[in-house]
Amino acid sequence: MRVRDLIFLTGTVYAFTTVLAVDIYIAELMVESNITLEADTVLSALNKTSDLQVTDNNGDHTVTLMYNELVAECLIFGSDTFCNCSDTYTWSNEVCDTFNCCRDTSCDHNVTFTTPLCVPKAKVVINGSVILSASTWDPSKTTKLQTEFEALNAFEYLNVTGQRLSDSVADFEVVVNVKFLTSKLQTIVTSLENQLGAVLLVDTEGIVTIDAPEAPVCYESTAVLKCTLEEETDNSGWNMSREHERFGLNNGDVVKLDSSCWTDDLKSCVTVTLKEVTGIWAGTYECGFTTGSVRHTARSQLHVALLPDDIILKINPLSVDCSKEKSSETVQITAMILKSKELFEVRCAYRDKTKCDFQSKTEDKDHQLYTFEISVSCTKTTTPHFATVTFKNTKDQEKTAKVDIPVIYDGTTYCLEDVLDGEYWPKTPTDDTVINRTCLEGRTGYKSRTCKGTTWEPVFSYCINAELDKNLNAAENFLKGLGATREGAKNIFEHLKNNSFPSNSNLDYTTADVSASINILETMAKASENIVLHEEVLDDFMSSASSMLDITWSGVNESVSYTMSADYLLSVESLVKHIKINTSTGFSTQNLDLKFCKNSDCNVSVSDINVNLKNNNGLLKTLAVKNLMDRLRNNFDNTERTGLILSATLVNSNESVEIGLNFPRQLQNLSKGICVFWDTTGNVWSKAGCKAKTTKDNRILCVCTHLTAFSVLMAKGDVSNEVLDIITNVGLGVSISSLIIFLVIESVVWSAVVKTNLSLYRHTALVNIAVFLLLADCCFVASASPKDLSETMCLALTVCKHLFFLAMFSWMLCMSVMLVHRLIFVFSPLRKRVFMFLSSIVGYICPILIVGSSYVYCKYTGTDYVKLDTCWLVYDGILEGSIYAFVIPVGTVILTNIFSMVVVIVTLVKSSASEGSKTDDKETIKSILKVVVFLTPVFGVTWVIGFSMFILDDDDPLFEVANYSFTILNSFQGFFLLVTGCFAEQKVREELIKIIMKKSKGKSESMKNFTTATYGN
Repeated sequence: MRVRDLIFLTGTVYAFTTVLAVDIYIAELMVESNITLEADTVLSALNKTSDLQVTDNNGDHTVTLMYNELVAECLIFGSDTFCNCSDTYTWSNEVCDTFNCCRDTSCDHNVTFTTPLCVPKAKVVINGSVILSASTWDPSKTTKLQTEFEALNAFEYLNVTGQRLSDSVADFEVVVNVKFLTSKLQTIVTSLENQLGAVLLVDTEGIVTIDAPEAPVCYESTAVLKCTLEEETDNSGWNMSREHERFGLNNGDVVKLDSSCWTDDLKSCVTVTLKEVTGIWAGTYECGFTTGSVRHTARSQLHVALLPDDIILKINPLSVDCSKEKSSETVQITAMILKSKELFEVRCAYRDKTKCDFQSKTEDKDHQLYTFEISVSCTKTTTPHFATVTFKNTKDQEKTAKVDIPVIYDGTTYCLEDVLDGEYWPKTPTDDTVINRTCLEGRTGYKSRTCKGTTWEPVFSYCINAELDKNLNAAENFLKGLGATREGAKNIFEHLKNNSFPSNSNLDYTTADVSASINILETMAKASENIVLHEEVLDDFMSSASSMLDITWSGVNESVSYTMSADYLLSVESLVKHIKINTSTGFSTQNLDLKFCKNSDCNVSVSDINVNLKNNNGLLKTLAVKNLMDRLRNNFDNTERTGLILSATLVNSNESVEIGLNFPRQLQNLSKGICVFWDTTGNVWSKAGCKAKTTKDNRILCVCTHLTAFSVLMAKGDVSNEVLDIITNVGLGVSISSLIIFLVIESVVWSAVVKTNLSLYRHTALVNIAVFLLLADCCFVASASPKDLSETMCLALTVCKHLFFLAMFSWMLCMSVMLVHRLIFVFSPLRKRVFMFLSSIVGYICPILIVGSSYVYCKYTGTDYVKLDTCWLVYDGILEGSIYAFVIPVGTVILTNIFSMVVVIVTLVKSSASEGSKTDDKETIKSILKVVVFLTPVFGVTWVIGFSMFILDDDDPLFEVANYSFTILNSFQGFFLLVTGCFAEQKVREELIKIIMKKSKGKSESMKNFTTATYGN
């Protein structure tokens, strides 16, 4: 019996009447007949059928037939079957795998119930390379390739397209007409690798479906490309290529990749979204899905309605001279853009009103140049002169660039024309900047020079090495996501290293190159936050970064240099943090020393800086930087920079830390070290969270509770504190004024209050205390700014302060001893002559001997008597330094005064010792006791606190308390003496009141007499 089966492919539209959306389905229809039945007859019948009723699990649906065609035809004669696919179809993989019907020939198996039976032909190209390990290519290996790939369904042909690397690598191409499973191809690849002893790399084109914009996309718009594959794969990615260039794509400022768009039917998916596309994004995009050693690809062209990314405008002449009698002057405007295939509409305008005259369009190797001419009016006006050039693309988008035209009018201030280093700078009005875009061959950029008044400022050059400029563009593209691959990063740092800075080159050009190189580091540092950089870039990165510190950054002002330095430090620190480390233990160059530690307790030595971090559960990266500290802004007054910066970062750890950094003391002549870190928020040094200590081996130990870039500043003296300075200045002013008032009062009331020997002794001592304290305060004011004094003057003021303060305390001793003697030896009073003789020795001779002997001792032993950065005595540790020639005598006086107070108080309590004293003497004794009781703690405690400041650490909370206490007490000592020595003594108060009342009464009597005389007349 003869049976004829016709298989038709019917396209149907499945529509609900209640919604607008439609679903498109494809189905196979098999027609079976025992008679001769022509396919055209069936097709004609289907064409006359518009709607069909279809029943599925969801119910009955009305289906509209939209398209149908013949897929296959089978003839069955008894047990013999002959089936053929239509011309545009080939056997499905199911038929090939089950019945071994894998070519465009008849299949003699009954395959009519196989679904799908035939599939549309789809050209799939397999490109591959065979990398032989120990042999060369020969025809037998081609035969093996042919044999293996012929197992693929719908195999067309295999060609060996070339051999390279001494015939150890062979490239080939295979074409089949049907999509296949990756596992099928991977089986063939694995078999060939075993047979040939080689590595095979293959990729396919035609299996992946790509969806991309067909029409050109607008400039700076968003473009989305999507690739899908029915199989699940290991990973996916995108590449973009243009003429002679190929770039891998990764997430960046412009590129966003997404592989989460897969569905149940399309198990592999990857999209690339391009934000604000410009000309660099026009090209061929290739997506790829990889499983094992097989990569499936698809390509599509992305067209962009281009506009110039950069429009560089030049004017000739560089400025217009209207100081002479003329109505206008012709200026040539040249717009330069990179070569483009876009047909731009270009227009130029002067002051946005007058149309420019178009002159020409020319091209050089890389650029297109559009030249215009304008007539600049010489009529004096406050309106600025400028020209604009606008480019318009096929999407009617526009981009405009503007250039200012400096104009010199008659009577305006300007700089004269100048020729500097062979470069011409025209007459330019004040506050205008001339841009000169002429650079030496091999360099690109510009030079600028600003006129201030009638004086030219230095030339600022940004003419950088052309190769360095290309590398900067590559780094910027890397940040955007273009070429942001492992190989791309390696190339950027390799090119950066190769752009060395020769010592004999122009320093202005070299500084421009350094600035561009720092920009590359900064750009790559930003990129490293999202894109992993591997340790193979470490060598080139460290070498190039180190070479930037070998030269002087001249040709820029201080502000620009500070900015460059801060950007350099932040970029290097960020790159060190984000570069992924696997096996490296560190890297060292002339200016950079990098080491790593993975131990729980890290003790690392980097450029003689010892770093200690305990309880570490991450990777500690320490980087020592030389020759940068002096380039960074120093915001700490009265300090000197040291030569080292230590950057410490901890990777894979979020725990709080306490790190110790032991710095060498590089400036031995300065007083103390201040531990600081670089605060990136304000680009300043800060000491928050850090404490400084001096170790036994005279090194500086910094203990900090955070990680960043650290260094040490050496203080020339005490670091200025604005609040303490105000307290000191106000206090000294009050103290000196109080002492002068005290001495004036003493001179006025002296004859009235000095009635007995005891009162004479008291006031003599007080006047001497006041005089020496006044002299000491004056010396203190004179030495307030040690850095402004010569060594001789500093020494003289230190000697005077030492002497006057000792003399003040010595007279306090005289007063307290005299009081004790008076109370104990009631019937043997101290004679005036004896008191004056002994007091002169204690109050004058002893201080002179102590100061003189301490100075001679320091000279003899070779130690310092004076500390030049503070103009005061030296403290070198416990019982070391000239400060003890002050501390020991003062301590003796304080202890003696305390003993005297105890004796006097006990004696007064018993009341027996003073019973025989006169009433005046009793009052004098009490007043002396008040002075001693009050001034001994004030003066004594003041200097005890002052001495404790030498012992306390600067970061100790008690140091701050001691500092403020000492400043307040020391500054107001004269005021305390005025209160206790004058206003607290009854006799002095009464005498002052008498004098004031007497003068007031005298004035009143005079006025009364004057009035009487007037009325009498």
